[in-house]
Amino acid sequence: MKIIILGLGLIGKAIALDLLKDKRFEVSGVDMRKEVLQELKDKGLVEAYEKDLCNSDELKKVVKPYDLVVNALPGNLGFRILKACIEESKTVVDITFSSEDPLKLDDLAKEKRVTAIIDAGVAPGLSNMLAAYALTKMDKAHSLAIYVGGLPVVRTWPFEYKTVFSPSDVIEEYVRPARYKEDGQIKIKPALSEPELVEFEDLGTLEAFYTDGLRTLLHTLPYPNMKEKTLRYPGHREKMAILKEAGFFDAQPVRIDGKEVIPREVTTQILFSRLKLRPGEEDLTVMRIIAEGEKNGRSFGLIFDLLDRFDQETGIHSMARTTGYTATMIVRALAEGLIETKGIIAPEFLGLNEECFAFILQGLKERKIRIKEQIYADS
Repeated sequence: MKIIILGLGLIGKAIALDLLKDKRFEVSGVDMRKEVLQELKDKGLVEAYEKDLCNSDELKKVVKPYDLVVNALPGNLGFRILKACIEESKTVVDITFSSEDPLKLDDLAKEKRVTAIIDAGVAPGLSNMLAAYALTKMDKAHSLAIYVGGLPVVRTWPFEYKTVFSPSDVIEEYVRPARYKEDGQIKIKPALSEPELVEFEDLGTLEAFYTDGLRTLLHTLPYPNMKEKTLRYPGHREKMAILKEAGFFDAQPVRIDGKEVIPREVTTQILFSRLKLRPGEEDLTVMRIIAEGEKNGRSFGLIFDLLDRFDQETGIHSMARTTGYTATMIVRALAEGLIETKGIIAPEFLGLNEECFAFILQGLKERKIRIKEQIYADS
């Protein structure tokens, strides 16, 4: 299988390094940074393209020789890149967190006889699979709560947060209205709203707040009540809320000395150097999923806990591991023929496929990503 990875940032690089270990794959990559391309070329990358993929025609030329495309570009490019790959009849594993609804491309994907697995990271992605898996263990669903965050191990002032994602994606997470479900109805709250404190063993107290992470789950799984909240160290949310309310995240231009400036773009540039997790700086990923319902007429619940840390042996960040390795195990599931459905495939459908989900979980376990499962029920 000939695979091309679009975007070789910290997560795309982790994806490439993991797939390069598999003799079944010929792996190539695209990025705009020569040094990253050369580093991975030295480690076995077949082709390394130094290109800007903003032009759809150029993108289609690049992906044309390949069997499968892994889309690991920033979210603001995600939907357009996904659409172009489908138009080129390519199988896609997509980890981008675009604001557009990828399910709108389902008819196109089916017409092109393409399998495109979207939101193929840790959350959304693995979280969706676990939510779906929980449904198979109960007779009736009541509620789903997802808490997830990537955090630096060392908290540093002023933001007490760093990220392996682009700051533009972080800001988008803080401004996009958060959808949730209550009594079967989809509702909306502002991002960053309704903070709550959550306790975690080995981590202590974290702060959770609403973000728009449920995405396809709102339409696919029969939980009448659903919410997703992002986890940060206490204090970070308030600082981001101040910047948001003060207009620093606004997308509408303002005029300064006769020139139009977009506040969000300026803020992104300022935050980039301060929020970027540098190579060697350690991070962790924490996720808790609480699924509640009924089984045999009694209350029944499942709690899934994931705590993953920076890999000191390989130097790969935890968020790159948890996101990237979920994507690479989905690639392997495709190669094994465990996913054959055509169209846009939300990750929760993989959680309903017992063989496929077991395969993905086993691969994550082999990569030292483990999930603790706790069942509680009325006696």
